[in-house]
Amino acid sequence: MSRPIEPPPGRQVFTGQFTPAASDIDDNGHVNNVVYVRWIQDMAISHWRSRQPAEDQARWAWIVLRHEIDYRRALMPGETATARTWVAETPDGPRFDRFVRIDGPDGAMCAQARTVWCLIDQASGRPKRVSQNIVDRFL
Repeated sequence: MSRPIEPPPGRQVFTGQFTPAASDIDDNGHVNNVVYVRWIQDMAISHWRSRQPAEDQARWAWIVLRHEIDYRRALMPGETATARTWVAETPDGPRFDRFVRIDGPDGAMCAQARTVWCLIDQASGRPKRVSQNIVDRFL
C-alpha cells in the first residue's frame, strides 16, 4: 500500500479532525506513530456510531485484526490533521476492510492505513457475518 489511497468515486466518506496534545509529541518533535493508531481506531469507532442504529451498536462490536500503516509526513505540534475513512465495498464474512487517510493542514498525506476489522456478537464474543444492512449504511 505504498501509493496514496483515495475513496472510490461515490463512496460515503466519514471525516474528522485531530489536533495533537502535548503528550502526543515524541522525542523527535512530531506526532508519535502510536498516536496515529489511536486516531485510526477513533475514526473507525466514530464512523460506526454515526452510521449504525443504537440497537446494532448494542448487539455488535468490532475487533481489529490487522493495521497496515504508511507514514509519509510528520505532523507537527499545533497542526490540525484531517482524517477521512471509508470501508470496502464488500465484507469477507465477519471481516470488513477499512481505509483511513490522515492529511496535514497543507493537504499532504501524513499517514494512511488499511485495517481489517472483525464483527463480533457482544453476547457470545463470536464472529458474525457482516449483514447487508450494515454494509448499506456504510456505503
